[in-house]
Order: sequence, then structure tokens, then C-alpha cells
Amino acid sequence: MTTTNRLGRRALLPGFGLLLTLLLVVTACSSGGNDLATSEAGGAVAGQAPAPADGTARSTASDLASGQAFSDNVAPRAPALQTRAVISTGTVTLRSGDVGQARFDVQKVVDAHRGEITDEQTETDTDGRIDRSRLVIRVPSQLFDEAMTDLGDVAELRSAQRTSEDVTTEVIDVGVRVRAQEKSLERIELLLARAQSLRDVIAIESQLTRRQADLDSLKAQQAYLADQTSLATITVFLEKKDPAATPAEEDQAGFVAGLQGGWGALREAATVLATGLGAVLPFTVVLVLLGVPLWLLLRSLRRRRAEPLAAD
Repeated sequence: MTTTNRLGRRALLPGFGLLLTLLLVVTACSSGGNDLATSEAGGAVAGQAPAPADGTARSTASDLASGQAFSDNVAPRAPALQTRAVISTGTVTLRSGDVGQARFDVQKVVDAHRGEITDEQTETDTDGRIDRSRLVIRVPSQLFDEAMTDLGDVAELRSAQRTSEDVTTEVIDVGVRVRAQEKSLERIELLLARAQSLRDVIAIESQLTRRQADLDSLKAQQAYLADQTSLATITVFLEKKDPAATPAEEDQAGFVAGLQGGWGALREAATVLATGLGAVLPFTVVLVLLGVPLWLLLRSLRRRRAEPLAAD
């Protein structure tokens, strides 16, 4: 009988072991949920989440939903020296009798300053020659002033404008926000790996998606500022010079002015006389061609009439 009881107890030992294991698992899960609730309550009272045994900062799903920031227990570093970030833009208007040659000279200036033409709009006349052109040029910012000066020497300079906008503060601000957003994403990913309920997973993933979108927007701004500050933009307008256009002459007085005026009047009178002679000359030729034979004929008739009278 005693042997039978011992055998029964031995048979029940594996069952008790399995039951004990299940109880430990349930206790651990409930303990994790209680810790999460305790962490949420503690964060509401003390203003921060308690640190777990491994010393890693944690936050709850309610903290993420309310948008509370994570704080690092790290002393702030001294800001590094920041060089000035400037966006430089310019506009140059040129006029030339040969727009095609001026366009070629502009290309030489661009190549000399390690730049490139990013946009071009060119129009031609009926003969296929370039009539006008608009060029958008990008050159390194440190060569902006030299490029503007050299472009002004390509052809007749009509106008030139340049502007510079200091965006150093904006560049620093965007850079700081990008780094802070990257660290925030790292902490959220750590929380997502430790989430123990579906509610926490959904809340954390929502915050992760929103903050990733904010980070992408900040990086786009950072890339735009880097492009605009590293390369300057110059817009060049090429126009064809009208050969008939002459600069207005200044009013003059004195002997030279009188001499020039008299000479001009003489030339105008000679021009009028020559024009009149030219207009009368064709009629004179016709009258000579018709009048001379007619005069000779009339003279011959008169002689014939005069001969009988003389004989009588």
C-alpha cells in the first residue's frame, strides 16, 4: 500500500512542475503589466519614468500618446564653431550684336568657375541665329563674386543685381532638430521591442510613424539648405543689340556746332537737288528722244516749202 502511494506521488510530480511553471509565467506577465501601469503613474507624479533594473530609460504608451519628450541624463556639450551659411543669388542682363558668340563666352566663364548651366531657354530668328537666351547658372558660393564680375565683361552690361541671405541660424536649428529626432526614434524603437500588450504596440507604432515623418521633413529642409548654401544661383539674360539704335547726342553750341549744322543743311539741300534731278531725268531723256527727230522733221519740211518760193 505504501509502495502504491509513493508511485502515485511520483506520477503527480511532473504535473505539479508544469503547473508551477505556468503560474510563474502568468505572474511574470501580470508583473510586467503592473510595472507598466506603475511607470505611467510614477511618470504622472514625478514627471519622469522610473528606470528598470538594467538602467535603460523607459516610457509608457500614455507618455508617447501625450507627446512627452525623453530626456537624456547627459551634460550638454559646448556648441561647435559654425561657419556662416549664406544663400547667394544674382541676375545679369547682357546685350550683344552676336548673341551666339556671347552665349559661347558665358559658357567659358561657367567652365572656368567650375559651374554648370541647369536651365536654358533660347529663341532664334527666322534665319536660325540666336536672338535671345535665358540661362540659369550654379557656381560654388565662394566663387560667386568672381563669376558675377566675369559675366559682366562678356558683353554690354545692361544691369546686374546680387543678393545674399544669411541662414546660419536656420541651418543650426534644423541640424539640432534632426539629431534630437533621431535619438527620439531610437528610444521609441527600444520601447517597441519591450512592449508587452497590443495597446502599447499600437500606440508606440503610431508615435514612431509620426516622428519618422517629421524626421524626413527635417532632412529634406537640411538637404535644401545645404544645396543653396554650397552653390550660388545666377540668372543670365542675353539680348540682341539693335544695330540701328544709336546713343542720343548731347546738345552742343558754338562754332563747331554751327559748322556741323551748316554742313548738315548743305548735305540735305544737295540731297533734295539730286532727288529732283533724278526725278526729272527720265522725262528729259524721253523728251530728247522724241523731240529731236520731230524737230529735224519739221525743219526738213520747212526747207522743202521754202525752195519753190525761192525759184519763183
